[in-house]
Amino acid sequence: MKLSKYLLSSALVAASLSFAPSANAFCGFYVAKADTDLFNQSSKVALVRDGDRTVITMANDYIGDPTEFAMVIPVPTVIKKEQVHVSDSSLLDHLDAYTAPRLVEYFDENPCEMRHRLKRFSASAPVMMESAQADTARDQALGVTIEETFSVGEYDILILSAKESDGLQSWLTENGYKIPDGAERTLGSYIKQDMKFFVAKVNLEKKADMGGEMLRPIAVAYESPKFMLPIRLGTVNAKGTQDLFVYALTRKGKVETTNYRTHKIPSDKEVPVFVKDQFGDFYRDMYKTSAKREGGHGVFMEYAWDMNWCDPCAADPLSDDQLRELGVFWLNDREDDIRPMPRRGGKSMAKDVYVTRLHVRYDAESFPEDLKFKTTGDRGNFQGRYILRHAYEGEMNCPEAEDYVERVNTRKEKEIKTLANLTGWSTGHIRTLIDESGTGGFLKSRKEKEKGKSDWWDKIWSDD
Repeated sequence: MKLSKYLLSSALVAASLSFAPSANAFCGFYVAKADTDLFNQSSKVALVRDGDRTVITMANDYIGDPTEFAMVIPVPTVIKKEQVHVSDSSLLDHLDAYTAPRLVEYFDENPCEMRHRLKRFSASAPVMMESAQADTARDQALGVTIEETFSVGEYDILILSAKESDGLQSWLTENGYKIPDGAERTLGSYIKQDMKFFVAKVNLEKKADMGGEMLRPIAVAYESPKFMLPIRLGTVNAKGTQDLFVYALTRKGKVETTNYRTHKIPSDKEVPVFVKDQFGDFYRDMYKTSAKREGGHGVFMEYAWDMNWCDPCAADPLSDDQLRELGVFWLNDREDDIRPMPRRGGKSMAKDVYVTRLHVRYDAESFPEDLKFKTTGDRGNFQGRYILRHAYEGEMNCPEAEDYVERVNTRKEKEIKTLANLTGWSTGHIRTLIDESGTGGFLKSRKEKEKGKSDWWDKIWSDD
């Protein structure tokens, strides 16, 4: 473990001092989100909490004559008129869009162009040989394979595999990464376990740039040591299970339930590219499968992030005015308690708002108690994120092409199994959906393409 940290930190230090930014960054793009509109019988609640102070804003998917609507809200203390506010449903819609699970896509490069990119990648390394160090032939001689190359935020990433420790050590050294003496044995132990190697460098250019219809919601502000949300009354006249979306905004970090286990929704899973056109069906079935594994219900974290930014962004972060309307009262005290947070563009601001999105599927039997919460202090980021990886399907005339086709097809098999596990769909059904979509199918090797191929003159004197 110490070695892996040393390798990574050494790579970052070397990169920050000497690597030139890559002009051909491997970018990911947000393409779809799974918002509350996917679910029927759903409610949205924003919970602003700091200390004993709480502002709760509630919206319901009530359909019918508004004169027949009644909202019953159990609260822990007496509420006065001044503590009640009618808010704007667009705020919760915006909060929903910002925190919604998202679909992103990446596009493979032409593997035959890889060597040219590697030359640019290592051109300014402090320890460099001639162009042979970035040449694929040299990599093969060292037993090192570059499995993936891509960018995440301000980092350019390489994923390496190796056959021998001394070859990997030589590759790292030749490409400007300093590793401690005697590392060969430890590298060898990782290689024997078929582990890959994550290598990162800072992209200096990117680092510099980082910087359903409802009634209007009702907001109530109160002060109480109880951090909870009453849900039991909502099950009295409910037809079956209900979906509840809680957006908890705090200063200190993630919010979790204390009387029910909080699960993280499966995330960072690579799925077949046809899911892009069926993301709604995918996410509904994935959530249903996840809930079923918890007895048909559960509390799932779908998003947890500082409000200053998002990556990738399903919607813009809420403005200060929008947050104040939701009841984020500490923004008015910014001068007394200012804690700058990172923001894109190298700037900082003291928004100091952390949002957690919890998705609860419940009924009276499975949730006999109201929801009780705690603020954990954990400010680590999490999001429901699902990845489409488009294979390169153009002409590939190089020795690397056959290996690339094999790797892609192995990847596609894994994506099918992943999708089946997430949704409960059969692998046969998934293969049918892939065929029907006409996209994301398995690649053919050069031999498969040439099999059965005939030249034009073969048919001139043919009996057929």
